[in-house]
Amino acid sequence: MRAQTAIFRYLSLVLPAAFLLTSSVRIYSFFHQRPDIWWTPRGGMVPLAQSHDRVAVYVGGAELDDLVAAGRLRLQRDQVVSAVTPNDVSMRFNNWDRVRAQQLPAMLIFGMTAGAAAGLLMVGLILTLIERHPQA
Repeated sequence: MRAQTAIFRYLSLVLPAAFLLTSSVRIYSFFHQRPDIWWTPRGGMVPLAQSHDRVAVYVGGAELDDLVAAGRLRLQRDQVVSAVTPNDVSMRFNNWDRVRAQQLPAMLIFGMTAGAAAGLLMVGLILTLIERHPQA
């Protein structure tokens, strides 16, 4: 019987501590992520025509698509001036807000796991202390 209580005491301390530690690390990393790492890579830039669900760019009160289609924008490279074409315009997005929103359900689970593990760890510590100092 003594071996069973030793195993129970060990498990009641080690398992909650492990769950608390892993959940706490995940929660900490969630709150300390760099917000600038979620930009669309340069190689994956989105053409102007495909970016309308995320952004609308206006220049002088007119939408950028309309200005490019009408040939009203000019691009100067060195001494050469040419009209801006739709292929000249592409977008990069910062997807930080979308990535964070996708991570929230997992963070809620980690928070609940950390709370439950902290509670179980406290119970394990209290049971260990009671067993070490029995009442007379």
